[in-house]
Amino acid sequence: MIEALLPLMSFAFVSSITPGPNNIMLTSSGIWFGFRRSLPHMLGITFGFGVLLALCAFGIGELVVALPQLVIVLKALGCAYLLYLAWQLRRMGVSGAGERAARPMSFAAAAVFQFANPKAWVMAITGASAFMPLLHKQPAWLAILIYCLVFCAINLPCVSVWAGAGAVLRRYLERPLWRMVFAATMVVLTVYSALAIWF
Repeated sequence: MIEALLPLMSFAFVSSITPGPNNIMLTSSGIWFGFRRSLPHMLGITFGFGVLLALCAFGIGELVVALPQLVIVLKALGCAYLLYLAWQLRRMGVSGAGERAARPMSFAAAAVFQFANPKAWVMAITGASAFMPLLHKQPAWLAILIYCLVFCAINLPCVSVWAGAGAVLRRYLERPLWRMVFAATMVVLTVYSALAIWF
């Protein structure tokens, strides 16, 4: 069991802490709304991702990979949402405009977004194919439960770091120039994420 859990924990940490659509959105949310108001967003990500992990562990991920049309639809949805987010982020450069024009992402919206997030699919499919065989000595339901719980227990603190970083940066973005520079940077990164998903 330990031989399976340690690599799983390492994979969960590296894949969860590295930049991606969720983490970029959480940084923006931390800046606009603070850490506390971003909590539903964080919890929704981990819950939705946990459901995705379970589905891939049951074999749904292989079905998705086998259907190119479905992959294209998922990419299109993820790309479209990120471009919409980039359009909203441009308002961050104007002090107070972002807060007035937007609301924190809800728990349900964050959970559903995981199914349009190609990085989440890659993490879930790769994790299931790599680590489920290592848990083969356990009953199938227990192996899936352990896999999902371990991954989610590591994912939540990792994504929270990004929201916390945004909340800290919020204090330093009162000056209009720095706010505009940071807003432009976030827009570029979000557009890059969208293009990376598609291409």
